[in-house]
Amino acid sequence: MLSPKIEKALNEQVLLEAESSQIYLAMASWAEVEGYSGIAAFLYKHSDEERMHMLKLVKFINERGGHGVIPALKAPSTKYKGVRELFQQVHDHEILVSTEINRLVDICLKEKDYTTHNFLQWYVSEQIEEEALARQIMDKLKLIGADKSGLYMFDRDVSIMGAPGAAGGGRH
Repeated sequence: MLSPKIEKALNEQVLLEAESSQIYLAMASWAEVEGYSGIAAFLYKHSDEERMHMLKLVKFINERGGHGVIPALKAPSTKYKGVRELFQQVHDHEILVSTEINRLVDICLKEKDYTTHNFLQWYVSEQIEEEALARQIMDKLKLIGADKSGLYMFDRDVSIMGAPGAAGGGRH
């Protein structure tokens, strides 16, 4: 059985995961309209992943006697100055999510809810991968600089980044 404090904290994470999915969906749509089909595919995939993270939380809350609340969402931004700005926002957002997962783990330890603590370890591991992938992408964009042919190749290759078996991948 979840304590009210843990249930509230988990539902806050449901909101963050839902917002993540919406943000990445909006970014994917922008990239597709701008002609970056590889970036769009990458972000559509990540939007789906974030939705699955949200569903996993909702189901856990419900299974533990709580009520997983499906939140209303604010519309995310639909305009970006460019690919580098977009992926900087992805990187910054993943750091925010990691911070919130760590806060949740801390609450579980203080509340002595070891079942939820154990459940959250999957999210801790997932965030390590998410942050590493975002850093890898930012590093590649720094290497490319203003080179348009480099950006063309990045767009072509990014859709497979993070795929199972891909270099730097191991995604779920």
